Amino acid sequence: MFIDTAEIYVKAGDGGNGCIAFRREKFVAKGGPSGGDGGHGGSVWAVADPSYNTLYHLRHQNQFRAERGEHGMGSNCHGKTGADVEVHLPLGSVIVDAESGENLADLVTAGERVLLVKGGNGGWGNQHFATPTRQAPRFAKPGLPGGERKLAIELKLLADVAIIGFPNAGKSTLISAISAAKPKIADYPFTTLVPHLGVVTSHHDRRTLVVADIPGLIEGAHRGAGLGIRFLKHVERCRLLCHLVDASAAGDAEKDVATLESELSQFSPEVARRPRIVVASKCDAVSDPDRVASIRRAAERRGLPFLEISAATGAGARELVGFLFHEVAETLAPAGPSDLAQASDPE
Repeated sequence: MFIDTAEIYVKAGDGGNGCIAFRREKFVAKGGPSGGDGGHGGSVWAVADPSYNTLYHLRHQNQFRAERGEHGMGSNCHGKTGADVEVHLPLGSVIVDAESGENLADLVTAGERVLLVKGGNGGWGNQHFATPTRQAPRFAKPGLPGGERKLAIELKLLADVAIIGFPNAGKSTLISAISAAKPKIADYPFTTLVPHLGVVTSHHDRRTLVVADIPGLIEGAHRGAGLGIRFLKHVERCRLLCHLVDASAAGDAEKDVATLESELSQFSPEVARRPRIVVASKCDAVSDPDRVASIRRAAERRGLPFLEISAATGAGARELVGFLFHEVAETLAPAGPSDLAQASDPE
C-alpha cells in the first residue's frame, strides 16, 4: 500500500536523577559525599533509509519513545545513558512540526540523520555540591525531562523525470517499456492509483535515471476532480516533465496540452516553469493523422521539444530515453563563466 503522509509522536528519554550518598567504608574516616550523576536520556533520530519507499510502516507504529537515563548511585557511580531510537523514513521525506508548522528536515541523502527530540540531561549527584563550608550536602539535582513533539511526515518521491498526462494516455505502458517497473496496465481510466518509480539505464554507459509515473490528471484536478492533485507533490523534485498526450484519442490536442499546463500552474507556478517535453503516445494506433500534427503544433507554439512514440511497439522509445538523459544532464551541469556573470548581473 502506497502511503505518503503520516503523523507520529516522538518522546525523548528523561534524564536520571542525581544520587544522594556518602562514602562509609572501614578505615575511611572522612568519606564525604559520593552520589553519582544520573544518565542522560536517549534521543530520537530520523534516518533516511533507501530500503523504504512509502510511509506504510508508520501506520503500525506511530509512537517512538527513547529510553530514560538511569539514576545515579553511590560510590560515585553514574547512571547509564538511555538508548537512542531511530525512525527510518524513505528518501524524500519532509518532516514538519505538527503544531507549529516548522519545517524540521528534508531527507534526500541515504543515511542522513536528523535529531527530532533530544534526551534530557542527567542530574548531578551530591558529590558536585561539596564545598569547604558545606562538606555533607544532602541534596542532588533531578534529571531534566526529554523533549517531545508531534510530527507530520510527508513523502515527496525523488525522481529525475515525471510522466504526466490524462488517464489512459499510456504513462504506465511507457514506464514499463523503458524500465523494469511493472505498474498495472488496463484499458479503463485511472488504472494508476498511486505513483510508480522506474529506473532507466543508458544504452551507452552506466548512467541511470529515475522516472515517476504520476496518476492521471483531468480538467479541474486542482479543485479535486478525479484523483485531484494529491500526487502532484511528487513532481516537485523532478528536473524534467514529460507531457504525454494520447495521439489515438479524439478531441482537440491544443486543449489537452493547455489543460495539463493549467492544472500544473494551479498547483505550483514554479513546477509549471520546469523544463518539459511534449510526447505523442500510442502512435501505432493513430486513426487521424491530424491529431499528431496538432500535438506537434501545440508543442511548437510553446517552444517545447516534441517526440512521437509507441510504447507498445517500441518505436521512438530509444530516442525519448536519449533525450531524457541529455536534458537531465543539462540541468545538472555546472554553470559556465558567462552563466555565472549573467546570474550575478543585477540588470
